[in-house]
Amino acid sequence: MSRDGEPPVNDGSGAGPRAAGGDGDEDAAFREDVRDALAGLAARLDREHERAAHREAVIDRLHEENQRLRRGELQHLLEPVRTALYRVHDQARRESGRLAAPGAAGPPDPGQTALLLAALADDVADALARLGVERFTVEPGAPYDASRHRPVAVTPVADPLRDGTVTDVRSDGFEQGGKVLRKAEVSVGKLDRGAGGAEPPEPGPSAPEAAGGAVPAGRDGAGRGETMNSGLGTDR
Repeated sequence: MSRDGEPPVNDGSGAGPRAAGGDGDEDAAFREDVRDALAGLAARLDREHERAAHREAVIDRLHEENQRLRRGELQHLLEPVRTALYRVHDQARRESGRLAAPGAAGPPDPGQTALLLAALADDVADALARLGVERFTVEPGAPYDASRHRPVAVTPVADPLRDGTVTDVRSDGFEQGGKVLRKAEVSVGKLDRGAGGAEPPEPGPSAPEAAGGAVPAGRDGAGRGETMNSGLGTDR
């Protein structure tokens, strides 16, 4: 209404209807843009889902191949062990069959038995060597080495030169890349000062001593029977 109470006169410009129509077109365009954006987002999510599923499939396949390769490598590493065990099995079976055969003459020959056992030990050591584990031996008379030897017994010796040396070897040792995996078991000599010839006899007591006087220093015999190598007999 105009200020005079009369309805406004339409001047024919059409501004009112066109403005209403423009708002509707903008709303429709906005809704269309939203639908397009949502459709694009949904398509992108579908592609990401497909990529994720493909990545999971690739990871599963690679994991399976890795496990298969590891099993193959393990079987390859175990092959020399199996081969050595085959030889040990066959030799033991042959010897068992020979001893159990009817008409076997007499008891087993100790010499042949020793050779058989040595051959079995060599086969096992050869299999370990193929895995990188080397056997090392110890000779009697060698100095005791706590880093490579495990003392399992102490042997009294009368010769001071044999004190702290290997007197007997119970088992070989094994090492890999310079690292000792198992020490060699040995017996170690310990000087027995009470043995004959180990120490000259003490002179007889002097008159003051016989009369109950003081004993000079060094004459009380303290420390006899002990060895200076206090670390022997322990596995450090």
